[in-house]
Amino acid sequence: MLTKKQLDLLDFIHTRLQKDGVPPSFDEMKVALDLRSKSGIHRLITALEERGFIRRLAHRARAIEIIRLPDSLGKTAQTTEVAPPAPSPANQVSAPAVIAAMELPVMGRIAAGVPIEAINQVSHQVAVPASMLSAQGQHFALEVRGDSMIEAGINDGDIVVIRETAVADNGDVVVALVEGQEATLKRIYRKGSTIALEAANPAYETRRYPQDQVKVQGRLVGLIRTY
Repeated sequence: MLTKKQLDLLDFIHTRLQKDGVPPSFDEMKVALDLRSKSGIHRLITALEERGFIRRLAHRARAIEIIRLPDSLGKTAQTTEVAPPAPSPANQVSAPAVIAAMELPVMGRIAAGVPIEAINQVSHQVAVPASMLSAQGQHFALEVRGDSMIEAGINDGDIVVIRETAVADNGDVVVALVEGQEATLKRIYRKGSTIALEAANPAYETRRYPQDQVKVQGRLVGLIRTY
């Protein structure tokens, strides 16, 4: 028998896994259940694990395996994994959902338009599927402001996942620091001693700078959109 809070938390985790493919953070669980501290969430998670409804996976950030759901939820656990092989109909069996996620710092807002002042302050954390991240290098996230990359599928309000690097190929979408003061999200093209930062929206002109005035801070590797 589960308490109402335990049942509510299990339902919340299951719903988020089905919707987003990523488990909620402890902060999101705390808000959803209207608790004052994350210690209450820890106790609920432990209780669900002890009762055999979930399993926490060691050495994976925020990876939660839903083993079963109570009949009172009126649902069945789905068989979605991060990258599952497709089983043949004759051999298809139920399997628990295993989703690995990492929390990345959101370093503020990045302009997909006219460059804005460089940002280096962490505003909050965001959960990112581990499959989106490279095994090498550091990653961070930025909230997009502006519509200059809209034809590349990057909208105002999206969260872009960036792998830190100073190297980029022509045509890559990068975070570029201009003149040491302004950061922008654009496609980069090098020609001789000039660097062009090109928008993906015809309403914005391509900006060109001397090579020594542009520093690549990272390359786009993923995007998260909330509807």
